[in-house]
Amino acid sequence: MRVLPLLVLPLLVGCAHTPEGPRERPASERIVVVISIDGLPSYVFKDPRLPVPTLRRLIAEGATAPDGMQIVNPTVTWPNHTSMATGVPSTVHGVLFNGRLLRPGPRLPVKVEQRDRADLVRVPTVYDAAHAAGLSTSQVDWIPHQVGGTITWAFPERPSVDGALEKEMVAAGQITVEDLTAFKAAVITWRDEIWTRAASYIIKQHRPNVMYFHLLNLDGMHHRYGPRTLAGTSAIALADARIGEVMAAIDSAGMRDRATVFVVSDHGFKEVRRHIRPNAALRLVGLVEANGAQATACDLWVVPEGGTAMVYVTNPERREELVAKAKEVLGGLEGVDRVIEPTQYAEIELPRPDENDQAPDLVLAAKSGYAFDGSPEGEPLVVLPEGAYVGTHGYLSSDPEMNATLIAWGYGIRPGARAENVKNIDLAPTVAAVIGVPFPTAKGRVLKEILKWPKLTSPR
Repeated sequence: MRVLPLLVLPLLVGCAHTPEGPRERPASERIVVVISIDGLPSYVFKDPRLPVPTLRRLIAEGATAPDGMQIVNPTVTWPNHTSMATGVPSTVHGVLFNGRLLRPGPRLPVKVEQRDRADLVRVPTVYDAAHAAGLSTSQVDWIPHQVGGTITWAFPERPSVDGALEKEMVAAGQITVEDLTAFKAAVITWRDEIWTRAASYIIKQHRPNVMYFHLLNLDGMHHRYGPRTLAGTSAIALADARIGEVMAAIDSAGMRDRATVFVVSDHGFKEVRRHIRPNAALRLVGLVEANGAQATACDLWVVPEGGTAMVYVTNPERREELVAKAKEVLGGLEGVDRVIEPTQYAEIELPRPDENDQAPDLVLAAKSGYAFDGSPEGEPLVVLPEGAYVGTHGYLSSDPEMNATLIAWGYGIRPGARAENVKNIDLAPTVAAVIGVPFPTAKGRVLKEILKWPKLTSPR
């Protein structure tokens, strides 16, 4: 989720100059690449010794948003990836989890399962607009998933031996069938490598006009070892190298003078020392039945999202009574900062239950140093062992540590520009502006202060 740093750099080397500046090109000749480094907080760039030469170069050549880029609630990946592709908050696009909430039945725990975009996103995306304008589009590990439809070339989070692009890459000797069959179980650092290889291949062979590309390794390192650690810093350095590979692919494709690159992130990270188990607290008062860590029945169930948690009534015949009981039991737990009711959801830009069937009956917000755990087992508070240093996100977007990163570079970007009050819903309309495509459904604004040309050209 937020206010996050926007780093924008124009590509000047290799541009054909006229007395007025670089020649404007029709969108059909351009390429815009959006790269999301999962879990890259804006605050990391305050460290002058952060080993990121590629990103430092982009920052030095371009423009920034000094206060960063604000993200949307919930501050997890799928809602924010959706906002960066649609230009609207969660109240409009409808995605509240890294998947879709399912309700198996009365007195059974709700659960979240991954679904494709068609079953989740309620509004058009910028790549829908680009496709409608006759431009080509691409996604590599951009989630929520979409293969086909308005995506011309897709390499998904979980590639398949039957996928069209996967078959093409196998035939070209870029990957093997064994790579694809082993992909799901492989270490995330290697999967990032393959996703980067796919993105580079698509750029060099197909030159899409718009590409959204996602790197995942850093998020895992920050969850396991915590932010501001050696493991996290090493993962940031590795992501920087992957971006260098994409930049090299743009050069190899001969598109340096017409490429715009946005480096973004979906959320920041916070250090965690204690876990709150609201379902364990509900078990202790008889509202959850469980066999160890496995819940068997419940009247209330809580779905954790890191620094927030979503509370659901699963016994609708007792709704009013159970909502009151949830506020009493869960609001008194150590580490819970706020219990937010549906009448207050507009303050945090979340939909109410009467607006979206995914929406919770209550939202819990954690204090700094605490995060929610979904297990019904044990005590409601778990203190992590001495020396443990783990991290999470999901806190309310008003927390500055949730601020994400935005860097823009290349064609159409004005060097030395500064942008204020940037939100991640501003990304999609700005991408649309760079390629000259109308995108009227976006609620964000075009970041005109970072663009060279106030009047946008048509797609052709």
